[in-house]
Parts: sequence; structure tokens; C-alpha cells
Amino acid sequence: MGLSVITKHTIIINNSFVIRLMCQKVINVLAVASAAVSVAVVGSVGYVYVNRTAIIEDIKEKAIESIMPGGGLPTGGGALTGDVGMDFAPTAPSTSAPQAKSPQAFN
Repeated sequence: MGLSVITKHTIIINNSFVIRLMCQKVINVLAVASAAVSVAVVGSVGYVYVNRTAIIEDIKEKAIESIMPGGGLPTGGGALTGDVGMDFAPTAPSTSAPQAKSPQAFN
């Protein structure tokens, strides 16, 4: 007719044991994945902490280079000596420049 009561209980116990093993495997995989992520985060933070000065200097250099393509402050001349690299002496007007007309020319 059917299975005996003892056999039915054995099947139920075996099925619950198999389900527990499957759940345990899933939990173990999640634990290993969590550990890998934790190690990666701690490693990244440690790398940044150890190399923070080099990273900051690199960012500063790139920012200065993007603002001043020459790579920082100008090196030629200097305002401390009065030489700023410009000639402020008056120059004679060029002959090709148009000359202003005198007010009498409009009368």
C-alpha cells in the first residue's frame, strides 16, 4: 500500500538534511564573496593611505599644468627686479596706422 511511517519520516529527515546542505553551501559562497569584497576595500584604502602624498602631488601637478601649460610659475624675468618682460618705452606710431583728422577738416 504505501510506505511505512518510519520510512516516511526517514525520507522527510533526509530531504530536510539535503535542503540544509544546499542552504549551507549558498551561505558559504556568500561568506567567501563578502570576505573578498572586504579584503579589496581594505587593500584599496591601505594603498591610498600609504601613497596619499604622491597622489596629492600628482593631482596638484595636473591641475597646475591644466591652468598654466608651461608647468607652473614663470621662470624668466621677475617682478622683484623690475623686469616683467614687457617694454613700456613709448614707440613712434607706425606709418600704416590711420591718423586722426583735425577738427577743422570736418568743417
